[in-house]
Amino acid sequence: MRSFVLRRCGVSALSVLLALCVAPGDGHGFSFSLPWPDTAVTGDETGRRVTFPSHSPFSLADVGGDAERDPPTAASGTLFMPSGASASAPVPAVVLLHGAAGVLDVREVTYARQFAARGVAALVIDVFAPRRERATGFINRLLNITEAMFLADAWAGLRYLAAVPGIDGRRVALIGFSYGGMVTTYAAYAQVAETYARNGEKFAGHVAFYAPCIAEFEDDRATGAPLLMLYGGRDAIVDPARCARVARELEAGGGRVETVVYRNAVHQWDGWFGGERSIGRSIAGCHFIVEPDGTVRDRQILLPMSSPLLRKVMLGLCADKEGYLIGRDDGIRARSNGEISRFLSRIFAMR
Repeated sequence: MRSFVLRRCGVSALSVLLALCVAPGDGHGFSFSLPWPDTAVTGDETGRRVTFPSHSPFSLADVGGDAERDPPTAASGTLFMPSGASASAPVPAVVLLHGAAGVLDVREVTYARQFAARGVAALVIDVFAPRRERATGFINRLLNITEAMFLADAWAGLRYLAAVPGIDGRRVALIGFSYGGMVTTYAAYAQVAETYARNGEKFAGHVAFYAPCIAEFEDDRATGAPLLMLYGGRDAIVDPARCARVARELEAGGGRVETVVYRNAVHQWDGWFGGERSIGRSIAGCHFIVEPDGTVRDRQILLPMSSPLLRKVMLGLCADKEGYLIGRDDGIRARSNGEISRFLSRIFAMR
């Protein structure tokens, strides 16, 4: 695991660092360039709404069950395509998974426009939109719309993109933010891929932004696709020791994990503009185990997370009422852009 802390740099040092983070593409002639555009200057700026078949299991153990345990769902997303993409010149793509607040124009949509401007198709999935009958409020969404549903939509999005003319289905990365970042980490486990992939489909790489590391898998086999974990040193919702253990377990299972810690960053450095403020409840103290059959249990009380009521009890017992800080930092955003550029240039060139 490549684990290090990015410290304060002067302008010249930062420029050198970002330049080193961008690896030229080979094989497919793909590489990112810096700086990223503020808005999409080419490609699809507004995107187009798309739907595709998915399903809604409450837990991994419910995947493949009857219509009550794993009901079919029409997933919803917005697709941003680069100009010039065609069947004869297919482009790589990313699937973007939002956090607990849902799709944010300033975050998921902005990233998608920037990716499209730089030659990468982007599918922003709105996991909450097709499941509004399950929950509409912030807390109820977290209790009733689960990681298993996020994962179902992620793989449904991967299959959808593979069928879009102009997209290379072998070069699709999964990127998630906070709650979506936690899901992105889970997707790097072979157990999860085998549960959701109908024909062995897997993502070419994974990028987890400030993702809580609250679950560990007893089956630590990895898909082999590299994972990039990015988080802030002052982010109370991320337990560095737990994330390091997750990284070691994935590597022991055949994965490749890189960890970048931004020493002074708090949660959501690429979100709403404004100063730091405290929100929500931190779940860094929660600790769950995923069993080989997909059952999720609390490590302390051993209850299975098999219903919204049990999920409420378990999260209520482990969540910290003091919350955690969020705060935008464009300097950190520029650095994480450099890391993503380097990482995606490498994995897209490898396929």
